[in-house]
Amino acid sequence: MPQKLEQLIETFQMFDPADRTSLLLSYADQFKEVPPAVATRPFPESHHIPQCESDAYVWALKQPDGTLKLYFAVENPSGVSAKALAAILDKTLSGLPASEIATVDCDIVEKIFRQNISMGKGMGLMAMVNAVQALARSASRS
Repeated sequence: MPQKLEQLIETFQMFDPADRTSLLLSYADQFKEVPPAVATRPFPESHHIPQCESDAYVWALKQPDGTLKLYFAVENPSGVSAKALAAILDKTLSGLPASEIATVDCDIVEKIFRQNISMGKGMGLMAMVNAVQALARSASRS
């Protein structure tokens, strides 16, 4: 697991459920919408994350140094969990080589959110991680 992501998960594990929720909300507040230079509405279905209740999209752009920059769109205004995870993934994975991002497993969702989400939401968030992983695998082959 990439070091920044591992450190963030360790931080989350130090908090009780109420404080963990506050921390997740602060990450959701840091969410940055995909810039128009990357994608504009209506977003292409090829970037849509299936199973995500928040109608989320993801892009991974290769940078000149060979690393990836992640971008997300969350169309549901109340998609706080999706926005929090998007901000976490961007903050901890953007700037890493695609091969390193491709190693991230969807079990991070349980480690970050614990019991704070429904099964349906959890499935959607795991789908978000899987989509990032698939884009990274694809980028590392190109």
